[in-house]
Amino acid sequence: MSKITRRKFICTTSTLAVGSTTFGFKNLISGDLARSRGKEYVSIVRIKNGNVSGAVEEAVELIGGIKSLTRGKNKIMLKPNLVADSPDCTTKLIVVKTLAQLMQKAGKEVCIGEGSAAASSFNFINDEIFRTRKREILDGMQQRVFDVLGYTEMAKSLDVPLINLHSGDIVEVPLKNGLAARSVKIHKTLTELDLLCSVPMMKTHVLARVTLAMKNLIGLYPGTEYYSVRSWLHDRAVEAGSPGVAYEVIDMNNAVPTGLCVIDASMAMEGNGPTGAPLVEMGLIIAGTSPLAADMVGATLMGFELNEIPAITLAHKTGSLPLTLEDIEIRGQNIGQCKRQFVKPNSVKWTDISTSWGVKEL
Repeated sequence: MSKITRRKFICTTSTLAVGSTTFGFKNLISGDLARSRGKEYVSIVRIKNGNVSGAVEEAVELIGGIKSLTRGKNKIMLKPNLVADSPDCTTKLIVVKTLAQLMQKAGKEVCIGEGSAAASSFNFINDEIFRTRKREILDGMQQRVFDVLGYTEMAKSLDVPLINLHSGDIVEVPLKNGLAARSVKIHKTLTELDLLCSVPMMKTHVLARVTLAMKNLIGLYPGTEYYSVRSWLHDRAVEAGSPGVAYEVIDMNNAVPTGLCVIDASMAMEGNGPTGAPLVEMGLIIAGTSPLAADMVGATLMGFELNEIPAITLAHKTGSLPLTLEDIEIRGQNIGQCKRQFVKPNSVKWTDISTSWGVKEL
């Protein structure tokens, strides 16, 4: 186990849309979830006999199948949650590999993108987390995460590009209804996509309560602009009144809408996540046509009430749909068959830790 998992390290990676961005994305599903897109679908599939790949394929098929879900969309990015260089707190390789292969079989141009929060010997040194905007550190950190977790080898075998979202060609995207800011800066590749697929690991989170499909998009904020642990971002958001990290989550989902979500709940994390907390075997894959719908189902499966999750609550307050579980068509297993009462995190505010965590700069 990586040293980083033995220390409580709070990180930030996911999200949803409140208002549509004025930026000219190609064919992305609108991020304006306040405007109904019709019925949303979420599937819950049990992993049988350890066949994670088969469960991923079944979950996707139950909500329409890869051809239907990607019709008219060619350039697709898979966004796993690779918060650090430990397999205990990150999206399992087989889940992302299966999705990449499904996309390729459907004739799509697929890439994998991430902006990790920390890695041993880069910004995690002697049991202390540092923040940095230095490209040489961020690039080395991201490469280590990709290497250690097997993504480099997998991407090479499938001829799938790995995109380091921390650095490179960064562009500014205006937000129509920005909460923490009026614009966000993101990697240019994100503006050229036809579809973003959020692929988080199911976890609890001391700041966000849960980290699922919406929260996963915090990893799109480039470290060269917002620092490796997004401390500058959270400082600004809390000044604006962000509950938990909900403003940051909502703003990024507004900037880069998600059209498909696949939650890796093979192993999940409970307690004081998102790293270093106990793991529980859920044995599930959850797929959805929207991040809000997927997160509503995911949080309920974890034993949370929807009003306990700041990002979900804020999305609903601003008119985003769906509003209730009854508005979602759930396919496969039902929630009652799979629900587990997770140990809930001891919630903290960013201001509780902002003077002691990720403060020192490299």
